[in-house]
Amino acid sequence: MADNKDRGVNPASGSQDVGRLAAGAAPPKGAVAIQAEPQIVWFDEIGRGDVSRVGGKNASLGEMIVKLSAVGIRVPPGFATTSAVYWHFLAANDLKARIENLLDRLAAGKSTLADTGQAVRSLLLDSDWPDDAVVAITAAYRDLCLRTGKVDVDVAVRSSATAEDLPDASFAGQQETFLNIRGTAALLEACRRCFASLFTDRAITYRQAKGFDHMAVALSIGVQQMVRSDLGGSGVMFSIDTETGFKNAVVIDAAWGLGENVVQGAVDPDEYQVFKPLLGNPVLIPIIGKKLGEKAQKMICVAGSKPTRNVPTSKVERAAFVLQDAEILTLARWGTIIETHYGCPMDMEWARDGETGEMYIVQARPETVQSHRDTMAFKSYAITRKGKQLTAGIAIGDAIVAGRVCLIESARDIAEFVDGAILVTGTTDPDWVPIMKRAAAIITDHGGRTSHAAIVSRELGLPAIVGTGNATHVLHSEQAITVSCAEGDQGFIYDGTAEFDVKMIDVGGLPETRTKIMLNLANPAAAFRWWRIPADGVGLARMEFVVSNHIRIHPMALVRFDQLKDQEAKRRIAELTAAYPDKTEYFVERLSRGLARIAALVHPKPVIVRMSDFKTNEYAGLLGGAEFEPHEENPMIGFRGAARYYSPRYREGFALECRAIARLRNEMGFANVVVMIPFCRSLHEADRVLEVMAENGLRRGEQGLRVFVMCEIPSNVVLAAEFAKRFDGFSIGSNDLTQLTLGVDRDSSELAGLFDEQDAAVKWMISNVIREARRAGAKIGLCGQAPSDHPEFAAFLVECGIDSISVSPDSFIAVKQTVAAAEAAQRKS
Repeated sequence: MADNKDRGVNPASGSQDVGRLAAGAAPPKGAVAIQAEPQIVWFDEIGRGDVSRVGGKNASLGEMIVKLSAVGIRVPPGFATTSAVYWHFLAANDLKARIENLLDRLAAGKSTLADTGQAVRSLLLDSDWPDDAVVAITAAYRDLCLRTGKVDVDVAVRSSATAEDLPDASFAGQQETFLNIRGTAALLEACRRCFASLFTDRAITYRQAKGFDHMAVALSIGVQQMVRSDLGGSGVMFSIDTETGFKNAVVIDAAWGLGENVVQGAVDPDEYQVFKPLLGNPVLIPIIGKKLGEKAQKMICVAGSKPTRNVPTSKVERAAFVLQDAEILTLARWGTIIETHYGCPMDMEWARDGETGEMYIVQARPETVQSHRDTMAFKSYAITRKGKQLTAGIAIGDAIVAGRVCLIESARDIAEFVDGAILVTGTTDPDWVPIMKRAAAIITDHGGRTSHAAIVSRELGLPAIVGTGNATHVLHSEQAITVSCAEGDQGFIYDGTAEFDVKMIDVGGLPETRTKIMLNLANPAAAFRWWRIPADGVGLARMEFVVSNHIRIHPMALVRFDQLKDQEAKRRIAELTAAYPDKTEYFVERLSRGLARIAALVHPKPVIVRMSDFKTNEYAGLLGGAEFEPHEENPMIGFRGAARYYSPRYREGFALECRAIARLRNEMGFANVVVMIPFCRSLHEADRVLEVMAENGLRRGEQGLRVFVMCEIPSNVVLAAEFAKRFDGFSIGSNDLTQLTLGVDRDSSELAGLFDEQDAAVKWMISNVIREARRAGAKIGLCGQAPSDHPEFAAFLVECGIDSISVSPDSFIAVKQTVAAAEAAQRKS
């Protein structure tokens, strides 16, 4: 689509010569006012300083066309009616005093919200356009047809209030948008309906809540060439993680057809997450999350009085992602550019034209929830006891709420809502806002992270779980349930009233320490919750958690799928990997993306990823795993760790782990990832593992790759100097080291009293390996619970000169303070 100026069309046409109005002085109906204020302005004539004239939405569209077209961001052309047209419309029909009277009656309690809204809208819908406004709008539409080279060009007609899309008041969804409008008669009717939508019940309620004077807010109308996304796809994009406020992620939702279904939560869209800091390198593909949505329907354009309708999607469409990787990265780069230009996180809508394949930004507004949250103090929730899981969906927020269900399936029944209940429904739209504000939590069958229910829940500070698929079927009114959004990206609904803890975490004013304090993390879905913690990196990222929870299939069952004997396991594996012609790619892709979320959290600080450390009984529990694992009497000291990596039993499975790490570092760009080998019993074993890694693209020292080894076996201490020649660092696993030094089964309740990480023998082991590591110039840290449980143990580690201590996120502050005190005492002594 060519730029307007390239077409040789005067960009002022329709705005300078036709329909000027003096502010505050409406001419007689039917007269053309030749005054200072134009009735029509083109998007390429306006910018974000024109909110009072054209509203936030239109001002932003103009800003992007004027300032960002040169850097490749495409915005469809169009024009806007100014606020003067709105006031002129009211004056020409003598509406202002009548509307004020109706609103005064509402404020005095003499009329209901529903009656007031209906009465005001009727006044606007029954009024006539002043002739000069008709001339101005019609002339501008004809000019747009010329600019686009189309007769009766299809347009989107968008409401843009002058108190809209401000940094602290989004007004998202409060006014109406009308799509696929064609011809002047249909355009004028859509514009009239936009004016009326300034007084929907939800808009009246929202302005009251935000403290805006109803009669001080005007409405501009944006008329924009339609992107034929009904033949392509569309969705919503945020330049910040919508649930945690993590500022380095772009979140994109996508569905087939027009974007209204995504905004309204009428479909379960695809979801993509991209890591912003690596987007500057065109070679990298920093897509850290891809989730396939059901996308059961799509909104398309049709001829007739109703210009759009929903139709079912095909099986092919449901099974396919809407966006290719290159398109995901393009949108993410655009989102980052727009965020940088505006100087704040942004909420954007995008569309892909199915005729041309081109991408467009069709709206951009400031994000108004996460960007305003306190970054130094936050609450952390953890369930300690829970009932049966009833259903699950996408978690909105990070809180836990227990209460009773109030199931409402239709907006007609919202009067039946019980204050303080947990609202359960199929989906919501802006008409539901009055009762959403009275709910303790919200659960919907449909919708994604950028749906109406999700956006409003965030703004209200309510936990919500959207896109469950079946909540209205498995839950019933008055049922006691617990809504948990504190377990990562996925939210869970549990039967009954669960027990949970709430902690206030304040990371402000923490002391500096020489000893690095790092995090132990396992769950990629929950990683972004901890971005506010000023950790020095991740000291232990547990690969096996990603395998067991996000992959669930034994890697050898993918390598040798055709040889599987367990037919049920084979059927389930086929279902999970249906989209992957090469079944091993399922493992590599999901593992690399899961670990990427952890690597992104602290980038560019180091993230030490421990290669899989399942025991044989745990591996056997994975899908298809029983056929590949031996039965062992004592798996704790059996076929685990390094011994597996070069064994014919698992070598091909380890190759998949190496492929995932290579992709994570080299293709996605997370060069901050350090590889760590667990349970390495001997120097010979170390050499064999390093050889196998090199054969699979992970050669120590190449492209900055560092390889650490767990120090959890006495031989690692005894031969520390030799291990230090083969590895770049050590991580002390205090649990296994204690177990093997004292000969105590750490899982034995009978021997629990003998399991002591502060035993003199264990401390001797630790102090000696720290000394040897420092002598060899190798890094050394400890990942275990002891520093959290025993402050004196943390002080002992500081005294020994350990480089880092890695702890769980909820222990970080206490350990940081303990270490700071120990270092201060050491300096004084």
